[in-house]
Amino acid sequence: MKTLFILNDPPYGTERSYNGFRLARALSKHDGNEIRLFLLGDAALCAKAGQKVPQGYYNIEFFAQSILKRGGQIGVCGVCMEARGLKDEEMIQGAEHSTLEHLAEWTEWADKVLVF
Repeated sequence: MKTLFILNDPPYGTERSYNGFRLARALSKHDGNEIRLFLLGDAALCAKAGQKVPQGYYNIEFFAQSILKRGGQIGVCGVCMEARGLKDEEMIQGAEHSTLEHLAEWTEWADKVLVF
């Protein structure tokens, strides 16, 4: 199954993006699943490398890297990155500076689209 996750919320402060990453990671562990995540708005900050969180608190970067290692893809809205001052060199290795045109292509590719 090909699943596209569209995330909108920041990495911390709400748990929507966290829960989207959790489900994407769980699905990525099952054979035959292809996972793509597209980060919009404040979710663009989920792709920031070097996240440091208090001990015992979840780390979105860990979830993102885990999904990428299993062959998943992460696209980040370029306009959203620019609005938040996020540069390409600050992103997690493997996350891609992307566009809404790319999101449209991924939406057509997917069997299911889940929005968090």
